[in-house]
Amino acid sequence: MTIFRRIENFVRDVFKTSLEIFFEALKLSPNAQGYVSGSITELLLKQHLESNNFEVHRIRKKWEGKKHSNHHGDFYFRRENEPWYVLESKGVKSNSEKWHKLYNYDKLLKFLFNHSDKISWIDENRDIEPQIKQWVDENLPRFLTDFSSTLYDFEEIKKYKMPAWETDKSRAISALQNYSREEIGEMINERLGYLMSKIRVLETHFVSGTSGSNERTQATPKKMNLT
Repeated sequence: MTIFRRIENFVRDVFKTSLEIFFEALKLSPNAQGYVSGSITELLLKQHLESNNFEVHRIRKKWEGKKHSNHHGDFYFRRENEPWYVLESKGVKSNSEKWHKLYNYDKLLKFLFNHSDKISWIDENRDIEPQIKQWVDENLPRFLTDFSSTLYDFEEIKKYKMPAWETDKSRAISALQNYSREEIGEMINERLGYLMSKIRVLETHFVSGTSGSNERTQATPKKMNLT
């Protein structure tokens, strides 16, 4: 049986629908894509460890009773006759630039300033803010011209209540109100494509905090690098 037929049968048996409908539903669900991406990351990691002669056992996601506080993670792994280690795998977020709204000039400057310790070209012996502004202005000049206006996503535009007096935000949203969801999305994506020609954000989550009864630590943002 071909891999395509196996996938088709799996979708039919588990989801009770056609492969075409399943594909369209998956494209419409970023959360579902995230779960699948996480499972792929875990599977590839397990295969890599096993190919390097590690013994690997998956840690169950749901435990009956109280879980040992030091055993949060995805796998136990070890070499033969050596101690066991616990390993947590984390994927890289794929929409960090959009989530942080780096398609707006002011957000971009503030973000780079807040994470200046991760930027290789920053001279820590000089004022940081002017260095960042100069770099952005020289390397991403469209943010000073055709990308200078503030963009808001479609949902925020629709939910916004105009104030009694005009503000910078009300003026920006007023200029966007006649655009469709698709048009707003295209504007944001155009800026993100331009931005990511020079800047990419590598962001993930680390394990932090506790969840109460089972004392399992929970994933919270974030570990970040800029490239």
